[in-house]
Amino acid sequence: MFMLGPLGFLTPWLLWALVILPVLWLLLRAVPPAPVRRRFPGVALLLGLKDEDSETDKTPWWLLALRMAAVAALIFAFAGPILNPEPKQEGRGPLLVALDGGWADARDWPRRVERAAQVVEEAGRDGRPVALLRLTEDPQDVVFQTADALAGRLSVMEPSPWAPARLADWAEKLPAEAFDTLWLSDGIAHDGREALAAVFADKGALTVVESPAPVLALHPAVFESGRIRVAVSRLHRGAEAEVEVLGRGPDPAGIERELARATVTFAPGEARAEAVMDLPPELRNRVTRFEIAGLRSVGAVSLTDDSLKRRKVALVAAGPADEGLQLLSPLHYLRQALEPVADLVEGPVADVLAASPDAVILADVARLGEAEHAALTEWVEAGGLLLRFAGRRLAASEIGLYDEDPLLPVRLREGGRQVGGAMSWGEPKGLAPFPEGGPFFGLAVPGDVEVRQQVLAQPDPELSARTIAALEDGTPLVTRKALGEGSVVLVHVTANAEWSNLPLSGLFVQMLERLAVSTRAARPGAADLAGQTWVPEVLLDAWGAERDAGGMAGVAGEALAEAFEAGPGPAQPPGLYAGQDRRVALNVIGAATTLSPAEWPSGATVEGLAVAPERSLVGPVLVLGAALLLLDILAALLVAGRLGLRRGVAMLAPVAIAAALAGGLAAPAPAQEAPQPQSAGDEFGIRATEGVVLAFVRTGDAQVDEISEYGLLGLGDMLWARTAVEPVMPLGVDIEADELAFFPFLYWPVTADAATPSAAAYAKLNQFLRTGGMILFDTRDSDRAAFGGQTPEGAALQRIAAGLDIPPLSPIPADHVLTRTFYLLQEFPGRQNGGTIWVEAAPEEAEAEEGMPFRTLNDGVTPVVIGGNDWASAWATDDNGVPMLPVGRGAAGDRQREIAWRFGVNLIMHVLTGNYKSDQVHVPALLERLGQ
Repeated sequence: MFMLGPLGFLTPWLLWALVILPVLWLLLRAVPPAPVRRRFPGVALLLGLKDEDSETDKTPWWLLALRMAAVAALIFAFAGPILNPEPKQEGRGPLLVALDGGWADARDWPRRVERAAQVVEEAGRDGRPVALLRLTEDPQDVVFQTADALAGRLSVMEPSPWAPARLADWAEKLPAEAFDTLWLSDGIAHDGREALAAVFADKGALTVVESPAPVLALHPAVFESGRIRVAVSRLHRGAEAEVEVLGRGPDPAGIERELARATVTFAPGEARAEAVMDLPPELRNRVTRFEIAGLRSVGAVSLTDDSLKRRKVALVAAGPADEGLQLLSPLHYLRQALEPVADLVEGPVADVLAASPDAVILADVARLGEAEHAALTEWVEAGGLLLRFAGRRLAASEIGLYDEDPLLPVRLREGGRQVGGAMSWGEPKGLAPFPEGGPFFGLAVPGDVEVRQQVLAQPDPELSARTIAALEDGTPLVTRKALGEGSVVLVHVTANAEWSNLPLSGLFVQMLERLAVSTRAARPGAADLAGQTWVPEVLLDAWGAERDAGGMAGVAGEALAEAFEAGPGPAQPPGLYAGQDRRVALNVIGAATTLSPAEWPSGATVEGLAVAPERSLVGPVLVLGAALLLLDILAALLVAGRLGLRRGVAMLAPVAIAAALAGGLAAPAPAQEAPQPQSAGDEFGIRATEGVVLAFVRTGDAQVDEISEYGLLGLGDMLWARTAVEPVMPLGVDIEADELAFFPFLYWPVTADAATPSAAAYAKLNQFLRTGGMILFDTRDSDRAAFGGQTPEGAALQRIAAGLDIPPLSPIPADHVLTRTFYLLQEFPGRQNGGTIWVEAAPEEAEAEEGMPFRTLNDGVTPVVIGGNDWASAWATDDNGVPMLPVGRGAAGDRQREIAWRFGVNLIMHVLTGNYKSDQVHVPALLERLGQ
């Protein structure tokens, strides 16, 4: 193919015909020989006469230019011009296609797969063997195959939610023979990339494809000084830029919402920027994830764990400490351990319970009032944690001596045990190793921690099972029992240093943490993770969407600690992991992660991922040539005076032809122009009321909005061709600014990052629904939702629908009026099929009347229809009426698209006519069609 800038020619040798244009010019300029002069006296009679019809002695220059342009256009057309022809991978021999396939590729993964598929298909046409690598996989031997063998693998390949980690090991798996390499890279300097690139360059030609899309990474949020600090890094340091970071979590009703938003501003040339969120504790504790707005990548998502959720802990002591003896206060060491990581509440039991704490600590509190005891018991049974410390008061009381107290895990002996003194039976005792399976297992026991005095437990049968920490001689140090949904824990020593030096050690804070009384604000260390099995609760895919962990086995704490250092991988994917006492979030971007651009060998060719779409210009250029020939005929007649026009008009012909030529060279206008964005005010109202207008909600995603626009355009064409409904051009609406009363139907494609409507928008939407309008909510996720679990789009729909006045819904019944409004339907597919369609639930008393084969369902129009089959993609047609997106395969796909169009026709007819097909007059025709 011959290339001339962005223009290519399939048969370039035809362009040599352009050299005949100068010859053609000379031939057309040729004049007949001069006439022979003969004097004739009678000619004098003709003097002074004027001939109204005159002929020029040569062809005008503008007519010659027109004919030359027509011939040139025909030559160009037969040469097969193509605008932006697809790039071809030049070379011979084997071709290796390598994809990083990590989290940074998710932002434009479909384009990467499309580019790789083009290259593999081209190599197949050239007879070149191909090998395909995804560098996030474990290294394995590289084997070259035919292109046909790899086509199916590309279509199902997805990026991994982690970064390539063993690039250097791939070099050992490469074959010894020479080959060319096309590397679709994310542009990040991962470890081992330079070494692998050097090996590829030694084997043959190396072509690197990088995307111009920005690479952004969100670091884990950090809680400092009562505020949340979020940091974002970018790969390429450029001009000043702003990034929105959102905090999401459930509201009191359990619906996920945007709870916080902050703007991170990058200064020119800055690679990392930060922002601060100041949230109240109740709101901060609800945040489950932070994400960069508008970016679908696991690198733009940071899950939160217990490190961000500061617990509210209530401290209750028997009485104030003596003046000047603050270090002997039973609450002093608890305050020192908990203040950095928890919100503390102090006061009587009745007052602290009113604050809804997560844990209550009683420091040497023996007796409680009857009302306090009952209230505290009820609170624990509802899921609270009661932590009690022993002391003189508890040792001297009779609490739990004879009968087990509900607020004590074991029965106690009277008095206490003292060791290491003049009246003792031995030396101070150290701590025994923590038993396996207990909450403290894995914590290192300092050798200098000693216990001098403690309260003793009665040797009941349940004592061994309730002991979670003991001394060297086996006597219980910490006991625990379940009470309803909560638990009661007793530490058999004081909360100060009076009976033991345990509160003076770092082990004291670790034990409080393991009891879930507090949570550290820092990332857990290896010692905190070791000794436990961490079960994944939620996992993230490469696009940052949550997926159920399913039956994935638990991860050893040591392996999880390595993942925190080296990053997630196949064995430890990013997600939320739960241990015995806390949950930790493993994110693909860590606190110390840095983004550096990759450097490539000097001989490598670096290309961009963006490729302009290929477009054949044969048709437009042929049409232009034919139009110029037609203009030539008209111009020749005009010059010859055959059109009866005056000479003055003929003088204007060059100007008219030049204007026509300029219009012909312009890009051909589409047969049906796409509607322009609406404007506010009267112009929008006029456009919305000039006919039946189908509207869609603008999401802010250009691709989704374009598909919605052309989907309603294609549905409108079907209505024009098959029904009496004649819709005009569809309109996109902004639910915040535009009036909705003009429209009978609103198509709402729900995106994962859809914004929650304001109160004013909800008022308009509810009024729209109450006055007969219909909204078709399309989550476009039935292919993913079918496998179980909630999708991001489904969660966004729940968030949006929470403020709408929607009646009870149910799956569409088989006798709903939508199944027969215009066509008889049994399924309602779009580009996808099989998802559940929800409509207004039928009243409980709905029954089929006598002689009526259908129930009386929904006497009016169902205000909402909810599904996820991506109907707009199935309806969408281009300006020539050709479907824009594929649906299924072969004849089955064509049938599915036809049924999707029929469902759209039924839907609009239902909106405009209500349930008229449920009337008795239609029963005979329906029964005949149904064969009954």
